[in-house]
Amino acid sequence: MPYYWRLSGFYFFYFGLLGTLVPYWSLYLKDLGFSAVAIGGLMAIPQLTKIGAPNLWGWLADRSGQRLRIIRAGNLLAAIVFLPVFWVDTFWGMAALLVSFSFFWNAVLAQFEVLTLQSLGSQSHRYSHVRLWGSVGFILAVLVLGEVLDRAGTAVLPWVLSGLLWLLWLGTLTLPAGNAPRSRASGAGVSAWQVLRRPAVSLFLIASFLMQMSHGPYYTFYSIYLEELGFSKFVVGLLWSLGVLAEVGLFVVMHRLLSRFYIPWILVASLLLAALRWLMIAMAGDSLWLLALAQLLHAASFGSFHAASIAWVHRQFGEALGGQGQALYSSLGFGAGWAAGAGLSGVLWQQWGVNLFFAATLVAVLAAGLLVAGGVTRSAHRGQIR
Repeated sequence: MPYYWRLSGFYFFYFGLLGTLVPYWSLYLKDLGFSAVAIGGLMAIPQLTKIGAPNLWGWLADRSGQRLRIIRAGNLLAAIVFLPVFWVDTFWGMAALLVSFSFFWNAVLAQFEVLTLQSLGSQSHRYSHVRLWGSVGFILAVLVLGEVLDRAGTAVLPWVLSGLLWLLWLGTLTLPAGNAPRSRASGAGVSAWQVLRRPAVSLFLIASFLMQMSHGPYYTFYSIYLEELGFSKFVVGLLWSLGVLAEVGLFVVMHRLLSRFYIPWILVASLLLAALRWLMIAMAGDSLWLLALAQLLHAASFGSFHAASIAWVHRQFGEALGGQGQALYSSLGFGAGWAAGAGLSGVLWQQWGVNLFFAATLVAVLAAGLLVAGGVTRSAHRGQIR
């Protein structure tokens, strides 16, 4: 595959940074003295900025054709505005830092997904083979930091995150420019809004919102919950890594699944397995083997759902609108959905605790039912949504 290692390297560092931020940042905020409500609000901020930022950058990239420059600039500005983290310790100061950092950082991934698909060209079905290196980076970050934090405490997190941001920017300097759409005429007369108005598209985006919303208790309080059960940070890191390891295995074979099964049914199956995962966590208590088994379902709740979604959006929006399509998926799913889940979890965690995972189960089932009842699965052909 062309540019394999340069593309894979970007995913490695990007998700290595995510593997630092998602499992451990809530622990850092807790050690700074923030309440559960404050932690939920702060953890929601990076996702709230995804509601608008990716769409702005996606529109600009599609109109200007300067996708690689936007990726580089977004990474550089994110690294610069994150530097005040070393002395920020108030809620509003931390909120301002996360808003500014994530506004630029969220400019990156949706556009890089388009760049990857363009660079792979006729081998775009091999996307999952490139993307799996992001999962490897996530695993290494979680495992290494779990041990480091047990020994050195969470004060090292800002240093690690800042270092990764600068490494990520250096990595963007090696990226290929990708291929511009072969013909803008292919998208002539069709706007992103017209595509969005298709019932199948709108139902998919709502389901994506609900899928990420169901992850709210997991991404915001799973590490804190495990620590309160008595598990060390290293064990917490092992459980996070196990989930992403299952995701890697899924990515290895995902191109075969996409060619053999209807994409809508892959999405529905992923949602139902996500519901099973949240139910298992809610009922597992301190049973390590049940918690580990639930983590293996990360292959479905993230891996298969995300890979199928990327392929689906790529086909629905085409090349001319690819940046805006991926941005819509990123903003409404990973942005609004994740933010809603994190915010609600912060408000309800002290009263509901682990019972929030029962609510997450219902949300994932609702999303699956929406795709089926809306007729999305009935109108699909093999390997495509319509």
